[in-house]
Amino acid sequence: MLDIKSCTPEELAEYIESIGEKKFRAKQIYEWMHVHLARDYDEMTNIKKKLRETLKETTEYTSLEVKDMKESAIDGTRKYLFALSDGNMIESVMMRYRHGISVCISSQVGCRMGCRFCASTIDGVVRSLTPSEMLDQIYMISRDTGERVSNVVVMGMGEPLDNYDNLVRFIRLLTDENGLNISERNVTVSTCGIVPKIYDLMEEDFNITLALSLHAPTQEKREEIMPIAKSYDIDTVIRAMREYADNTKRRITYEYTLISGFNDSEEDAEDLIKLLGRQLCHVNLIPVNPIVERNYSATSETYVLNFKKKLEKNAINVTIRREMGRDIDGACGQLRRKHTESGAKEGLL
Repeated sequence: MLDIKSCTPEELAEYIESIGEKKFRAKQIYEWMHVHLARDYDEMTNIKKKLRETLKETTEYTSLEVKDMKESAIDGTRKYLFALSDGNMIESVMMRYRHGISVCISSQVGCRMGCRFCASTIDGVVRSLTPSEMLDQIYMISRDTGERVSNVVVMGMGEPLDNYDNLVRFIRLLTDENGLNISERNVTVSTCGIVPKIYDLMEEDFNITLALSLHAPTQEKREEIMPIAKSYDIDTVIRAMREYADNTKRRITYEYTLISGFNDSEEDAEDLIKLLGRQLCHVNLIPVNPIVERNYSATSETYVLNFKKKLEKNAINVTIRREMGRDIDGACGQLRRKHTESGAKEGLL
């Protein structure tokens, strides 16, 4: 069946005409899906019933179900657990900032990358998400809060570049002027470093921000916590990111999770300075969000500040990510994993 919410305006118009309807109906349906955020065809009140019934029979209309939602008492961050039509679960996070609402979405059910500090990857990957399933995470959160989402980060469960074609279509739909019309400059895609896909993304002519999950200053340490480093060594990945910045003229971001006693020393900071050199980039320091399956603890505030100061003295732009949603299992994959384990114990899964 046609995944109608993943269709471009042109594809939708072609389909609508193929079933004997006027082309203007496609524009109406597209607006209902991507502007009014209709949950189903029955909400499309200016679409005749006969057409709605035809669409129900011939298309798949993605509409996620909220299975759980936790709201932080500390900062108002919300973590959503969504059920997909096949029963799989994914997570999304809504964060409030002074500049507006930012939503971090999943691109896959689970993850195959194996990063040792992340709960998303513990059980591997089940499947990739469709563009409509990625979009509907944003749409559902916008409906639930009654507020417009201003920034989107593809940094939740999954490796976005491992779902490349669907990711690209998702970005085009998300930023389409006929839809939600979120600026490309307000979209960030995070990757572990699948080098060929970084070069492919460079050719898409997007104005998005590309972020690399770096998390270690040397090849040896990166291999220890990120299996992807065995396929694409650290120098190759950094070179690809430099070329991305040079070609797109967009500043790139390096995500660096600080793990106590592993990558947070003065020597680690010096290695990171040598690795990055002078380039158009920004370093985002992230105190690790502990998960029960891994024996990692967060770096002390003093160490974090010292690490930041050392980078800044060497002309590297740095911020420390605010810790948000820690009281609601804020780390990627934690809520889904708890739900899965609970269901298994009760014989539900």
